[in-house]
Amino acid sequence: MGVNLSGRSFLRLLDFSTEEIEYLLALSKNFKDLKRTGTPHRYLEGKNIVLLFQKTSTRTRCSFEVGGMDLGMGVTYLDPGSSQMGKKESIEDTARVLGRMYDGIEFRGFEQADVEELAEKSGVPVWNGLTDLWHPTQMLADILTVQENFNYDIKGKTLVFMGDAKNNVARSLMVVCAKLGMNFVACGPKSCWPADDVVDACKPIAEENGCTITLTDDPVAGVTGAHVVYTDVWVSMGEPDEVWAERIEQLSPYRVTEELMSHTAKDSIFLHCLPSVHDTNTTVGSDIAERFGVTEMEVEDAVFESKKSKVFDEAENRMHTIKAVMYATLK
Repeated sequence: MGVNLSGRSFLRLLDFSTEEIEYLLALSKNFKDLKRTGTPHRYLEGKNIVLLFQKTSTRTRCSFEVGGMDLGMGVTYLDPGSSQMGKKESIEDTARVLGRMYDGIEFRGFEQADVEELAEKSGVPVWNGLTDLWHPTQMLADILTVQENFNYDIKGKTLVFMGDAKNNVARSLMVVCAKLGMNFVACGPKSCWPADDVVDACKPIAEENGCTITLTDDPVAGVTGAHVVYTDVWVSMGEPDEVWAERIEQLSPYRVTEELMSHTAKDSIFLHCLPSVHDTNTTVGSDIAERFGVTEMEVEDAVFESKKSKVFDEAENRMHTIKAVMYATLK
């Protein structure tokens, strides 16, 4: 029986089987081919979606907007000041209103419980554009990028997340690697390792798919022989600026450097979900340099700009993979 995701919400990858994730990745490749060749694919003409953003975004918003329009849909964007959700109107009431007007809802915010309530009460597919716990749409873009660089043969490859491995990106990477048979390494200080409940949920999945999950605080051991090195900003959206000093001291040993990359596999690649603090050409970067004398955060500029860096392919793939999720759940 073929995979059918029609009517499903996309909230976290733990809810999807290996076969379903592989289907979405294959669909993403197809949509990328259509986009690159200029082939129209307005398969969802007449449908409408709404994008709810509590947290700002570049890639997520643009991917949903362009993807939705490419598929022929009407797209409404609501920023944090443009709806009453969570202020004058409950999540439940917002869900019941929007579910009567739209065919699908994207949510990017803080609480996983909020996106789950939207899915439960709206009656239409809901897509998680990011919460504090999970970032499932990012994972599809990441893995599509890995597939493209390893001739679509990723089973048995090793992906290392460097830094704060308890954040939403690292948690989600552990899940998708376990589901697809990739070895996952969380490399960071022990205080930044993923929560036990996530590790416990992923280990039997990894065992079933012939791969491993490793936690280490040794940067060189963590990346040795790795095929993919992945990192993220050290301070996430919504966290106070006061934590920068603590994170710089705590995570500097896990900065992705050229020296660290020299221990990886010959054909290794570097990934980052962006934005990245790799120089002083941003307000954040220049402020950090002035306050702490540090000009590069989670990754050296030399690595970010190297041939191994596939971060902009990865960013583009957000659009193709999000398009696949919308099509699969709305067709």
